[in-house]
Amino acid sequence: MNDEQKILEKIKRIEALFAGATTPGERAAAASALERIHRRLQKLKKLDPLVEFKFTLGHMWSRRLFVALLRRYGIKPYRYRGQRYTTVMAKMPAAFAEETLWPEFVELDKILSLYIDDLTNHVIAQGIHSDNSEAEVRKKLN
Repeated sequence: MNDEQKILEKIKRIEALFAGATTPGERAAAASALERIHRRLQKLKKLDPLVEFKFTLGHMWSRRLFVALLRRYGIKPYRYRGQRYTTVMAKMPAAFAEETLWPEFVELDKILSLYIDDLTNHVIAQGIHSDNSEAEVRKKLN
């Protein structure tokens, strides 16, 4: 299994976790996880009014991941003219943002960050220089 397949497998496991998969039978049915989350979002929309959220995501990869999650759940990301590129606005029920979307994003972002860090270290070590340790810290001279 290559690195990309490993990360996709981890993402599937996390999706299953957030969709409530707790038994082997539920894990086997993890393909329905997205549908259950969609239904939960629709239910929350009826019970909980939409709230406008502002998210600031400093890393390009984190922002892309977050926007993709929003779109997967049928939530349209946007930003207002004059807002920074790192800003993502979205309207959704507060309970969905706090209980489902944000925890799922945090877990997926951890995996993505580790993957990108490992890949970057590998490319630098193989293509530029094998020592990719941090720069030495020295005492400042007057």
